Amino acid sequence: MAAAGGFARTGWTKFEGKWKTMSVCKVLVADDDSNICELLRLYLEKEGHTVFTANDGEEALGKFQEENPDIILLDIMMPKLDGWQVCREIRKKSDCPIIMITAKGETFDKVLGLELGADDYVVKPFDAKEIVARIKAVLRRTGKSSNELNSKEVSYDKLVVNMVKYELKVDGRVVDTPPKELELLFHLASNPNRVYTRDQLLDEVWGFEYYGDSRTVDVHVKRLREKLEGVSDKWSLKTVWGVGYKFEVKE
Repeated sequence: MAAAGGFARTGWTKFEGKWKTMSVCKVLVADDDSNICELLRLYLEKEGHTVFTANDGEEALGKFQEENPDIILLDIMMPKLDGWQVCREIRKKSDCPIIMITAKGETFDKVLGLELGADDYVVKPFDAKEIVARIKAVLRRTGKSSNELNSKEVSYDKLVVNMVKYELKVDGRVVDTPPKELELLFHLASNPNRVYTRDQLLDEVWGFEYYGDSRTVDVHVKRLREKLEGVSDKWSLKTVWGVGYKFEVKE
């Protein structure tokens, strides 16, 4: 995400040979309600994603072929071709993640959508924040990304964070690290020199379902510092007093 974490378009200069970062996530929103399309477009673009919209099933298939999205938000009740038909056609040629978004909340509809190949199911009315969290979860679960090349690794001097292996390497040595600590470090290191508040980190790393105390962030940062202390003078995990934290990189 460009402004709030997740997938980020970057043009960073190489540092010690490589800065690997996540790409913008391309989202296709297909819904016959133009207001819903516009709402999701605005919210997702604010989060840093690139968004394409379609208002009927035929247009959705056309946009899918033209834009090669990373994930599809697909309404069921659409003209020309309904969401079931669109999902079925896409699954003939692609495993692109699909989240069904519909007013039909019966168990039968959910099961049918999943059997046709949908990866998740959201019932209207929904909160846009939930959609963002579900996109993150589905992409993380399926391992998909922009053009299948979304980087799952950040690398700096004597530090490698790999989210495919869920592995932290410090000075060439693998260091046992709990998943949430690793996700927090990856998030900060993917956006060097950007300051995050504790609430932003809770939202973007722990997700919309987390209702814990912001001191959780402090505890995780403290544990990470114990693992990273003195490793390199070219980067550090910094506290910005009165605000939050950043992964500081020295040019």
